[in-house]
Amino acid sequence: MDMRILTCTVNGKRTQVGYDPRESLLDTLRYRLGLTSVKRGCEVGECGACTVLIDGVAIDTCLYLTSWAEGKNILTVEGLQAPDGTLNPVQQAFIDEFAVQCGFCIPGIIMSAMEMIDSGKTYTRDEIRKNLSGHLCRCTGYQNVINGVERAIEIVHGTCGEQE
Repeated sequence: MDMRILTCTVNGKRTQVGYDPRESLLDTLRYRLGLTSVKRGCEVGECGACTVLIDGVAIDTCLYLTSWAEGKNILTVEGLQAPDGTLNPVQQAFIDEFAVQCGFCIPGIIMSAMEMIDSGKTYTRDEIRKNLSGHLCRCTGYQNVINGVERAIEIVHGTCGEQE
């Protein structure tokens, strides 16, 4: 079998890992690096369960070859929590807004929310809906997810409480 070495940064740590050149980044992250927040859902880029940030952009890793990640900066949900265990504001907002039920889709949704928050822009509820349209969730009904993203944006951008 032809194996290669990927060198990239994963969750802030320089990483080298062997992989099969035909392998998706989903498989490398989940099965070789043990990052179980990256979920296998539809395998065709429709559900968003495998979403991570690659150089700040939300990407469905089921459609992304591992070799394309050479030299890139990859962030998964495992990389959001502070060293002291404090949750990222997006994670905390999802808890506060009851946006988590079974949890299967939530890591991917959180990573798309991170992309929005990191952009520095303010989003309307309709824009949040549009930005999350690539995610399928069978449990939450989306309303609480949108509330969670909206709350996280308010917290991170320092506008929390201004509209209350």
